[in-house]
Amino acid sequence: MMDQAQKITYQFTATPLGDVSGWHFVLMPKDLAKEIRGNHKWQEEGWGRMKATAKIGKTEWKTSIWFDTKHDTYLMPIKAEIRKKEKIKLNQSVDVIIWL
Repeated sequence: MMDQAQKITYQFTATPLGDVSGWHFVLMPKDLAKEIRGNHKWQEEGWGRMKATAKIGKTEWKTSIWFDTKHDTYLMPIKAEIRKKEKIKLNQSVDVIIWL
């Protein structure tokens, strides 16, 4: 999809949260979020939004992560299209790669 050579790669495993009919998202591990915020906070736009490229399984897409003060970490939404392609279900761990 894109040349990731100029980007910084972060990997983590998370369990999608949400409800059957609504948004699904993953919470980034807090230690990783702290590292990202320390190094990339200058890239945040409104509401703590930061553009990213994500990959789960074989599917890669452009997205954003949002810093959520309630959870003290970044949230990353997982579109229905991605969930369908990768057969992602709630409460099932997924391996995530993001590039910033």
